Amino acid sequence: MKGAEMSRPQRLFDLLSVLKARGRSTVPDLARELGVSPRTVHRDLAVLSDAGVALVTEPGRYGGVSLLPGGRFTVSGLSTREKDLLRVTGLDVDRATELGMEALTTAAVGKLGAPGPGRHTGVLPLSQVVTVDNRPWFSVATSNGDVAALADDVRQGKRLAIRYRRSGEDSVDERVVDPYGLLGRGGRWYLVADRDGAPRQYATGRLASWSVLDAPRRLRPGETLESVSAALAISLEQPAGSVAVIAELDRRYLDLAQRILGSRLSAVTDGAATETVRIIINYAQLGGVRQLLQFGDAIDVIAPPEARALIADLAEAIVAHYEHS
Repeated sequence: MKGAEMSRPQRLFDLLSVLKARGRSTVPDLARELGVSPRTVHRDLAVLSDAGVALVTEPGRYGGVSLLPGGRFTVSGLSTREKDLLRVTGLDVDRATELGMEALTTAAVGKLGAPGPGRHTGVLPLSQVVTVDNRPWFSVATSNGDVAALADDVRQGKRLAIRYRRSGEDSVDERVVDPYGLLGRGGRWYLVADRDGAPRQYATGRLASWSVLDAPRRLRPGETLESVSAALAISLEQPAGSVAVIAELDRRYLDLAQRILGSRLSAVTDGAATETVRIIINYAQLGGVRQLLQFGDAIDVIAPPEARALIADLAEAIVAHYEHS
């Protein structure tokens, strides 16, 4: 039952279920799922928040709402009687008391992670102790371009002619792609598409322009935006044939290294000295070792020899540059 026919208690329960199943969702997506207006979703989210459910809201045009990770909320832990009662009473224990079901509702509300009656008195609002910033670390804010306009054009199901600037280059290349859709990740947006039958992702901020061609897109059979995005993530985070770089790192810089290197940091063990740790970093190609220059003398690249030699060459080039500038 959806739309105007659905009671608020049942809608609140269904809203919680959708958030648990989907994770982060936008208000328009939740509205479509429940068959109600975005305004109704906003009101229901406010009711859940007031009841103490740990909701996290990411502001902005491409923000969303989710349940706080690691919370006690679980739908599967509810009994059939508890689920049925929550569909009738929602999180209103007073209404359940009128039906003689106070104990059952209190137990169900506890499983949902809400404090229950009287337990949130004097407790600070969640908004005062949780904040969300979906911008990536160690990156200046960059424009994502007109993602909304690009999405409208992708929805036509046509091939796209794009003019794209590669990272670190000034020139713009022209290419024809078959778009699957748009991927938002780490505060940035990417066009996910096939080029000559091979999956690619293009940062929308580096799209100089694009145009819709009068030809239907030609996607690989059985592939979807989700499947292609997942495959690209695996290839980027765990590239085949990657170079494993072994280094000794000053232990004090380990937290910083974990933030900067992310999934490239595949192993951390005790170092040759008590003040160091030994780390393994995976790069898709040897040139990725340039990233380690920012650690200065806090890191000592041990292997492979080619990586150590490249670091030495780069360091010499930097010194020579500043000696003659």
